[in-house]
Amino acid sequence: MGGKKKTSCIGLLTSGGDCPGLNAAIRAVAKTAMHEYGIRVIGILDGFRGLVENRFVRLDNERVSGILTLGGTILGTSRDKPHKIPMGGQVMDMVQVAAENARNMQIDCLVCLGGGGTQKNALRLHAETGLNVMTLPKTIDNDIAETDVSFGFDTARGIATDAIDRLHTTATSHHRIIVCEIMGHRAGWLTLASGLAGGADVILIPEIPYDLKIVSEYLHERRRNGKRFSIVAVAEGASSISDMNASQANGKAKKKTKKHKCNGASGCSGNGGDEDSTCAENPTTCRQVQEPVASRVARRLQELTGTDARVTALGHVQRGGIPSAFDRMLCTLLGTKAVELLVKGDYNVMVAYREGRCVPVPLKQVAGRRKVVDPAGPLVQSARLVGTCLGDQ
Repeated sequence: MGGKKKTSCIGLLTSGGDCPGLNAAIRAVAKTAMHEYGIRVIGILDGFRGLVENRFVRLDNERVSGILTLGGTILGTSRDKPHKIPMGGQVMDMVQVAAENARNMQIDCLVCLGGGGTQKNALRLHAETGLNVMTLPKTIDNDIAETDVSFGFDTARGIATDAIDRLHTTATSHHRIIVCEIMGHRAGWLTLASGLAGGADVILIPEIPYDLKIVSEYLHERRRNGKRFSIVAVAEGASSISDMNASQANGKAKKKTKKHKCNGASGCSGNGGDEDSTCAENPTTCRQVQEPVASRVARRLQELTGTDARVTALGHVQRGGIPSAFDRMLCTLLGTKAVELLVKGDYNVMVAYREGRCVPVPLKQVAGRRKVVDPAGPLVQSARLVGTCLGDQ
């Protein structure tokens, strides 16, 4: 036992998308808090919405036993933001309600497991109410700033790599181009890493705008060299050079256009408060549903090469199932370090993983920032050296 602890009760929630390792992190935080320091642990159900609606469970040995290898989260999750919660057909700012509920539960610090949005929501909660918070970096996208890796990334990388391995056999058998769409939001870490590990012939990521004419010429050259199939790994956020130029040209016009704020009410098809939601009530100013990038790439490559092309979108398969050994270890390291910091009263930080060690980073340095692939970095350089086409040269 250490010295006098600064924290006697913590709240624990998972927010945003589900992710391999969430239960491992919950287990690490709860077991360390309960057994080593005698800290009471309250689990908040379904993310920030559960905090607003005052839904919680007491986490004890029975609840956290046997969950190390389970996918998903025993607490449930949601993408609701405390300052934009759809309630009764309208969007409401429930930040003060969330903080009041936490204080009524005698929570000294709210520990939030989540990605980039969670970092911002936690910081906002602290800034507007004074509630102490702490975060752990969770996302398969690996795009959270100030940490070498986020938990969930390693598992998703393994799943995507395995998928690419399997696609090789059918691509070879049918002499096809197979385009595999991989998650990652607006960062290319997952596509680049799994593409490298799986030996994809073409890797398209958001950080490097592509030209499909360059890609098609590369595929033609492969055919001339006797390669009768190709695997194209595409990040869901990848964009062509022409799309990027058009987007930049239209940027000023878009800024001047006032967007409809979709509130998820009846007749509104948006996602509950995001300002760029699609909405049936005002389709002229809201974002329209677009064809997935992998479908556009496959269709165009088939036209340019004359080779049959197929699409495989891995989707939520990448976020499900048993976490990898590395992710279980990482979650345990992050969770135990979080409690050590809480005992000393080190609040309002994210527990980052840097060079094999867990360290606190002020949330102000994390929230609102995204870590992206360096186009001149070692992963990209290695991809080029082994002859991988990145669509730009």
